[in-house]
Amino acid sequence: MFPRRPRALLAGLLAASLSGPFLGGPALAQPKPAAPAAPAAPQQAAITPSHLALAKEVMLSSGIARSFDSILPAFGEQIKQAAVTRPELTKDLNEVLEKMQPELELQKQRIIDTASRIYATKLTEAELRDIATFFRSPSGKRYVETQPQVLDDMVQAMQTWTQEVSEYMMVRVRAEMGKRGHQLQ
Repeated sequence: MFPRRPRALLAGLLAASLSGPFLGGPALAQPKPAAPAAPAAPQQAAITPSHLALAKEVMLSSGIARSFDSILPAFGEQIKQAAVTRPELTKDLNEVLEKMQPELELQKQRIIDTASRIYATKLTEAELRDIATFFRSPSGKRYVETQPQVLDDMVQAMQTWTQEVSEYMMVRVRAEMGKRGHQLQ
């Protein structure tokens, strides 16, 4: 399971991008204008069942599927927050959300299948076999095990780095602009 911050960040980003009118998002997305016709891409070979199975194994064993685990509960929490002004609904709302768990698990399986198909379209069966072998190895298992902590540490390091670089840039830009006779606040 991902640490709270990256998991919450991912869930928040996905929830914001996927939310519909019942979650406070836009009622309907505006259609994008039609893009000009692109040259036809070369036809890709059909994905075999073994290719797709390897893609699913890689997707699951890599830990990526863990990110889907927090999205549906985040939607449930959004719905609960929207109903906070009606406390009399809490018990029934909790029961409804609990009853929906099997349906929501099917929805999660849909995105897992979609993600597996994406892997299969981007990587050959031989590449997926090599990657799956890595994730089955002790090093691969350790990589997946440490991934949440690494991501959490990276998020913290990036926040510090972003602040430092932002301040550094402003100091440098002010100094250079000062050399040109401009005073920046």
